[in-house]
Amino acid sequence: MKRLIGLLPLFICLSTVADDAHWNQFRGPRGDGASRETGLPLRWKPGGPSQVWKTEIHGKGWSSPVVWGDQIWLTTAPVDGKRLHAICLDRATGKIVRDVEVFRVNKPQFCHPTNSYASCTPLIEDGRIYVHFGRYGTACLNTETGKVLWERRDLLCDHFRGPASSPVVHGNALFLNFDGVDVQFVVALDKRSGELLWKKDRAIDYGTDNGDRKKAYGTSTLVTHQGVTQLVSPAAVETIAYAPLTGDVLWNVRHGGMNAAARPVFSNGLIYISAGSGNTQLVAVRPNGRGNVTDTHVVWHTGKSVPKRSSQVVSAGLLFMVSDQGVVSCLDALSGELVWQERLRGDYWASPLLANGHIYCFSKSGQVSVLRAGRRFQQVSQTTYDVGFNASPAVTGRSLILRTFKHVYCVGR
Repeated sequence: MKRLIGLLPLFICLSTVADDAHWNQFRGPRGDGASRETGLPLRWKPGGPSQVWKTEIHGKGWSSPVVWGDQIWLTTAPVDGKRLHAICLDRATGKIVRDVEVFRVNKPQFCHPTNSYASCTPLIEDGRIYVHFGRYGTACLNTETGKVLWERRDLLCDHFRGPASSPVVHGNALFLNFDGVDVQFVVALDKRSGELLWKKDRAIDYGTDNGDRKKAYGTSTLVTHQGVTQLVSPAAVETIAYAPLTGDVLWNVRHGGMNAAARPVFSNGLIYISAGSGNTQLVAVRPNGRGNVTDTHVVWHTGKSVPKRSSQVVSAGLLFMVSDQGVVSCLDALSGELVWQERLRGDYWASPLLANGHIYCFSKSGQVSVLRAGRRFQQVSQTTYDVGFNASPAVTGRSLILRTFKHVYCVGR
C-alpha cells in the first residue's frame, strides 16, 4: 500500500549536512556516535541535581531518540506489535507533546523478546520526521502537526526476529535496508513524496539456502572519499557500497557473518565494518576500490572481543568498542593493534557516545560508565539506573538524552 501527498519534481542533491545543532539520526549528525559538544556532564546520579527531567514511555521500543530544535522524537509499540507509535517530547520539560499512532498491524510476525517492534531509529529534519518500522511501514510526518504526509507499506521482508535497520537521508533520497530471511534488498525513496527512486536486490552469494544466515539488521553510512559519495550498506556475508543517485554497486567486501547490526564508521580514510556473528567480525577497508575489494583493500581485521550489536567510535587515531559481554577495547585505528582492553560491568547493546575526549557506555542492566578516550584505560565515573539501556544516547546542547527500557531522561550540567 502507498499513500502519496504533495508529489514534487525529482531532484537529488549530493550534499550531506552534518550539523551538530541537531542530533538528527541514529548515532548523531555524522552517524558515527560522536558529538562536538564540550559541556556534557561527566558525573551524575539518577534523580540528582543534573537530572533535568524524566518521562515514562509506554510500550516497548529500542529506537534511539533524535532531536531537532525543541523536539525529541522516538518510536514505541506494545509488546504484541499491533500499534506502532511516534512520540514527541518537549526538549525543555520532557512533556509528551504528541503521541501519533502511525500504523496498525493486524497480524505482526514473530519478534524475538530481546528485540522490539520499534527498534528502528527515526530520522528528523526541519519540519519532517521519517519513521520506519521495517516491513510494517515507513512514513513521513509533519513535526508540527503529527500529520502523516506519506507512507509506504509495500516494502516487505521476513525479519524473522523483528526489524532494526534505521533510515538514512542524502539530498532528497531516503535509504532503507531490508535484509530478511526470504528477500534482501536496498531501496531509495524520494523523501518528499515516498516515490521509489531505485531498488537493488543484494547480489550476494551467501553460500547457503538457510535464510537465517542471510538476515541482517544494519544501518547504512554515507561516505564521501576522494570526491565520490557512497552509501556503505552492511549485510550478511558482505558489505556493499552503492552510488546514492543510481544504486549502482561501487564495491563490495566479503567478511562473512550474519545479523550485522552495527553502523559502519568512516575515519582516517578507512571504513570500519562489523560483520555481526562470524569469525572475522571487524574489518577496516579503504573505500576507493571497484568491484570485489576483499583481497586488495582490507587493511586489517580482527575477531577478538568485537561487539555483535553496538557500533564503534574513533578518536585521534584510536578505535574504541564495547563487546556484548562488556569487554571494552582500544585499538590503533590504522593498524588494528590492541592498545588496551578491560572489562566493564554488565552486557552492552547500546552504542557508545564519544564527546569531549570521553566515551559514554550504557549497559543492559543500567550501568553507565564514562571513560577517557586515550591510550590507557581510565574510568572517570560510573552510575547505575534501575532499568537498563538498549537505545543509544542523543546529545542536545550541554545535555544527554538517555532512553532506558521504561523512561527517557535529560541529564544536563
